[in-house]
Amino acid sequence: MRVVATAAVLAFGLDQLSKYIVIHAMDLVHFHSIEVFPPLLNFRYGENTGINFGLFDGGEQAGRWVLIGLSLVICAGLSIWARRLPKHFGLLLSVGLVIGGALGNVFDRVIYGYVLDFLNMSCCGFHNPFVFNVADVFIFAGAAGLILFEGRVKKAG
Repeated sequence: MRVVATAAVLAFGLDQLSKYIVIHAMDLVHFHSIEVFPPLLNFRYGENTGINFGLFDGGEQAGRWVLIGLSLVICAGLSIWARRLPKHFGLLLSVGLVIGGALGNVFDRVIYGYVLDFLNMSCCGFHNPFVFNVADVFIFAGAAGLILFEGRVKKAG
């Protein structure tokens, strides 16, 4: 479980540090847009009250607390599941990334009432209107790792 806890703490910390630097220290909250490496990488300020890409964005306080509760239940479930897993580094790392990313977004919802998003990526003539954050990257990478490594663990066993 040490791998899970370390990955979760690092993912949470990097998410919150990136949000502090970009949104507060670089003052994205006031500029609303900073071109970093256009069109591939730009910072765009976003307040997400829904889930990824603003889905289920109703702006309701009840929805906020439902999403916080759901995230915490998922984190608890993953923690319990991880204790029963074989000691596979990639799988445990993936669980930690999902938990750390989810807790980073939960922290935002509790403190601000929404998730702070700032990353925007477009490419090859496609303009992406959506923004996301480092926690979302960790959640996605962790989920991909769970899919990838779960199959390998079953084959090895």
